[in-house]
This record gives sequence, C-alpha cells and structure tokens, in this order.
Amino acid sequence: MKKSILLLLFFIGNLSLFAQWQYPATKTVDAKDTYWGVTYTDPYRWLEDMKDPAVNAWFKAQADLTNATMNNIAGRDELIAEWRKLDKLQPPQIYYPIKEGGRIFYQKRMPGEKVSKVYFRENMDAPEQLLFDPLNYLENKTLSVQRIVPSYDGKKLLISHAENGAEVETIQVMNVDTKQFLPDVIHATAGISGWTFDNKAFMYMWIKSADNTDPTARLNPKTKLHTLGTDPKMDIDFFSNEAYPGLGIEEKSYPYSFISKDAKDYVFAIEGTVQQELKAFYAPIAPFNSGKIAWKTLSIPDDKLVRSFDIVGDKVYAITHNGATKRKLISTNLKNPDWANAKIIAPEKTMVLESFTRCKDYLLISYSDGINTHFFKYNLMTEAMTEVKLPFTGSAYSFCMDTKTNEIAVAITSWNKPFTEFIYNAETDKFSASPFNQAPVYPDEYKDLVVEELEVKGHDGVMVPLSIIYKKGTKKDGSNVCLMESYGAYGYGMSPYFSAELNSLAIKGAVIAIPHVRGGGEKGEDWYKAGYKTTKPNTWKDFISCAEYLIANGYTKASKLGGTGTSAGGILITRAITERPDLFAAAICNVGCANAMRLEFSSNGPVNIPEFGTVTDSVECKALYEMDGMQHVKKGVKYPAVMGVGGWTDPRVVVWQPGKFVAAAQNASTSGKPVLMKVNYDNGHFTEDREVTFANFADQYAFVMWQCRHPDFQEKKDALKQKP
Repeated sequence: MKKSILLLLFFIGNLSLFAQWQYPATKTVDAKDTYWGVTYTDPYRWLEDMKDPAVNAWFKAQADLTNATMNNIAGRDELIAEWRKLDKLQPPQIYYPIKEGGRIFYQKRMPGEKVSKVYFRENMDAPEQLLFDPLNYLENKTLSVQRIVPSYDGKKLLISHAENGAEVETIQVMNVDTKQFLPDVIHATAGISGWTFDNKAFMYMWIKSADNTDPTARLNPKTKLHTLGTDPKMDIDFFSNEAYPGLGIEEKSYPYSFISKDAKDYVFAIEGTVQQELKAFYAPIAPFNSGKIAWKTLSIPDDKLVRSFDIVGDKVYAITHNGATKRKLISTNLKNPDWANAKIIAPEKTMVLESFTRCKDYLLISYSDGINTHFFKYNLMTEAMTEVKLPFTGSAYSFCMDTKTNEIAVAITSWNKPFTEFIYNAETDKFSASPFNQAPVYPDEYKDLVVEELEVKGHDGVMVPLSIIYKKGTKKDGSNVCLMESYGAYGYGMSPYFSAELNSLAIKGAVIAIPHVRGGGEKGEDWYKAGYKTTKPNTWKDFISCAEYLIANGYTKASKLGGTGTSAGGILITRAITERPDLFAAAICNVGCANAMRLEFSSNGPVNIPEFGTVTDSVECKALYEMDGMQHVKKGVKYPAVMGVGGWTDPRVVVWQPGKFVAAAQNASTSGKPVLMKVNYDNGHFTEDREVTFANFADQYAFVMWQCRHPDFQEKKDALKQKP
C-alpha cells in the first residue's frame, strides 16, 4: 500500500512534465535555396529579419515562456546563491597587469563585484589607485572594460568598454595623473591596437556599424590611426583593403596593425580571420605617419605559422605546423625572412606545442599531452633547452609583464584545483607566490572530487580522450545525472580548468564529462583537421561515442544524460541530438551555431568561412548541410528536451541561429519534452557581469538537471499545474 501511495504521489507531482506544451505560434514560409543542384528548404528564414516587429515579438514570447517555466523550477535560485557564496570566497582577481613608464596598470574585480575596475600603481610597492569604475560612469548603464593599453610613458591610458556584452567598444583616453578623460572618444569599434612610440596617437579597429543584425556590419574593417586632439572623422586609414588593394586583403578579414617596443624599427600587420595560418606583413617604421607604408610580406598561409609570433630586434620567433603536425618553434631574421629555412628553436615532440612566452633571457615554451601542460625553457644566449617542473599538474598559462626581467607569471588549474598563480624566475628556476592573485579556498566538499582521464573508442576506431569529474563515492550504477560538455572547433582544446559552476553540480551528485572531440587541438594539427569542414561529422560522432561509453559503464543512463555545446559547439550538440535523439534526455545549445548553412549570411559569418566553409563551394556546401542542426530536424521524432540560448547583442552568433533550431524542434518533436528559447537581453556572446552570467547558466544547468530527474531540481510544489 505504501509503495502504491508513493507511486501515485510521484505521478501527480510530475503531471505537468508530460503536459502538452503550448508554444508561441511560429509561422513557416516558403523559403528555399538551390545550391549545386540540391534544393534546401528554410521555413523559418523569416526569423532572420531582426528589424521585423513580428520577429521581435516571437523572441519576446519565447523568452517569457522560458522565464516563466524556469521560475517554477526548484534548485535554480539555490545554484545562484551557491555561486555567489563561492565568488565571495575568491580573493581579488587581477587581470593582465601591464607595466609602462614604471607604472603598473591592471583590471581588478573584488569578491562579489559584478565587473572589474581599472587601477594603477606607481610601482609594485606603491598603493593602488582607482582610475575607472565602469558601473558608476554612465547612469543606468552596465558597462564592462574590454581592454586597457597604457602609453609607453605611462602617462595616458586607453580604456575600451562595451555595454551588455555587445563586443562593440567605445574607446576613451585618460590622463593618468589627473584621472580625467581627454575629449577624444571613438565609438563603435572592434578594439584597440596600441599606441605609437611618441605617445601622441593610437591605432584601433574601425567597423562600419555597431548593428549586430546587419550582415555587412563587419565587412571591410580597417585599422585606423587617431592622433590625440583631432576629429575622429579625420583618422587615417592605416591598414585595410581600401588603403592597400594590392595586398589582397579579403573583405571578411580583420586587418590589424601593431608595433612592438622590442622591435622599434618596424611596424607589423596581420590579415585576421579564423584561419589558423597567419598572413602577415611588416615595414620600416620610418614613414609611419607620412604617406603610404611600404608593406612587405612576412608570412603567407603556406608557411603554416600558427598561434602567435614574437619579435626581438630583427629576430622573429613563430610556431609552425609545416612538417610537424604537433608543431615546432622556429626563428628567422626580419632583414630577409625565410621560413622554409628557418632555425629550429624547439623541434616537434610527442606532445603538442601550444604557445611560448618571452622574458629577458629566455623563452618559456608550453606543451600539452592532451590534458596537462608541460613547460620547457630555452636560453636565448646558450640555446640550451631544459624542462621546468611545475608546482602541480594541470593546465598552465604564462605571461610576462616586463620583458626586461626574467620573471614570468604562471597560473595553473585543473578540473579539481582552482587557479593558482605563481611567479616563475627563469634564471633561478624557482616558483614563488604571486603578488597579484591568490588561490581561493573553497568548502571541503569541493576538494573531494575525483577525476578520471581515459580514452574511448570512436565510431571509426580512433581513441577519443574523455575527462570525467564526480564526487568521491559516486556509484556507477546508471543512477547519476550526467552533463556532457564539449566544443571541437578552431583547434581549441578542452583544457582542464576549475569551474565552480560545473563542480557545484558535481557535489550534488552529478557526473561531469568532457569529451575531447576531433576538431579541437588536443592531439595536434591532425586532430584538428579530423573535425574540420568535410570531416566535421567526427566532432559530434566522438561526442556520441563518449555518451555511449558513459551509459555502458554505469556513469549514467540515457534518461539522465544531458549535453551542452557553446558557440561553434552548437554544431556538436544539435547534430548529436538530431543523429541520436535516443541517447539524451536534455540538450543546451548555448549561443550556438545551429543553422550552419546560413552562418555566412550573418555579420560575423564571413570571417568564419575558413573554418566551416561556404555554400559557394560545392564540396563545402555539402559539409555545411551535414553540420546544420536545423536542417536535420525531422517531424515525428521524439527529441530530448532542448533549451536554445541567444544573446540579444551577440555579434558572433546572432540570436536567430539557436532561435531557428528551437522553432524547428518545437514544431517537430513528439516526445512531449519542453523545447525552450532563452533570450538574454542583457548579454551578448558572453559578459563579464557575474550576476548576468550566474542567472544565465543557472537556468541552463537547472533545465538539464530538471529534465534528467535530479531530485533537487523539480517543479516547485505550488507550480503543479498545466503549462500555459
């Protein structure tokens, strides 16, 4: 009898979970595209017109439904409260300190603060002084600082800020001594490039429009040169396709220019796209402000220079995958660049070369074994290479605030260890505590997380790395909620890092799984290109293989498995659930590319053509169709619960990308599970604002936990009623 009553109570308590969802009406249109003899229908094309009041009303109705639904889910507000508590345990965080003119400039966020403020010190021992508080600058505006760049004499500071995560930056110039802004204001830019050596002018990226819904807004951008005290309308077109048509700069590229105080005889420029291989130029600095610049080629894509390069005098150091799929570090001379015969500084290893940092006498070279970072130092004088023993294993990141010293800041983190920053002295080979950032001390339950690193056989026999995090004592009996997250694009790996947000789910008994799918960079160039354009299906198939492994080995089961993908990871998650809807209970497409065939027709789409392809190429068009989640939604299929997430000011993945996928899934799914569209009107692709971030991800994670039947995340007792 007792068992029957419990079953009845469970049934009553979950009636609304199985109720028929009444979504905002979504019309369809007869939109079609014919490419290479194949016609593709696009019934939700109308949602791309963000200036149409009907489109705005549709997104608002979807947002209202999502907000009303998530307000009735227990556990969501508790997550926010937990994250706020953890945030207040975090010591002050200092971002990217820069030393110029003897002064030290940095951004700092105090525990519990929404965004960082700008400070400086006269020297390391001097007290800090507040320069700019973005929350108190403009009334009723939530600004965040995007970048700060001090002049070389340390007397002026460029500050760029943006509103609501829009990534459209306003640049202002502060007199550091008076702490007052100069009259110079540059609106609607894509960021700062840097000062000239005389401290009288600076370069920045000009864009045509701040409208993230305008598909032409970011075509043909320019690096412009602004001289202090002059009208911005008179700024010089310093580096662009219009100014230098002979360089063949494509309209989709971001042509940016910069100078280096360690190579004062030259000015440099790069044609920036998402393509890994650098197309770079340089010129003597003498005619910097007079007439046309005599640009010369520094590298072409066939040189296969990737990641970054650094210059000291006439020497250029760069990473290449030419003849080295796991990359090598090489050097050539600016007087006669010859990458084919460049000097090998660090030959290819079994590990993947990720980056390097230069200080006065050394290069600190970073390698990854697919999970953990390994450092080696190279002596610029003796050319000796030695391994550096890190204080603990994990992902390590380095930067040098002052290249006149041999001190390098090194931050280390792992899945279950928070970021810890050290100062590494390359000359003495010693690590010491950082004067900037201290490690947080979290509650004991966050110290009791188990990490497993293993490999899973993929659909074609290739072994796929898989990281799994869970609370000590978790049973592998299939009863656990599991959240999978991955990315798989641009050659970026899922490096270990301590996520207080994800780990707060783990301490509640959830299993967190991170597949290192192809398309990322965990195993080098070949791993990246094995999930790229025509090989892109390996990205979501690797994700599926890892899901099958987790189920087969008792970590979870299909009814308790959720997946999430962000940005380019939207391809991964939407194609995983359209290919294998039976494997997942819930999915999040977070500011995700879910309509790949239409990506190039958005404002940020053209620059991404080198990564995903274009419909104007017959082979790439077919590949884009395979990547397109919306195109693979079929009527009558029992899809998992879905939450699409879009940022209203997002310039990278416009909100209609996840929106169109949600519209298709709402009209097609027969599972009875919710398909919701969350719209963040106070956010773009992301934001520094912690409160906005907490609210955003609390909805996402609570949705997955709810749909995977975690007991702490079910509908509130006073919400047991039919959905609207």
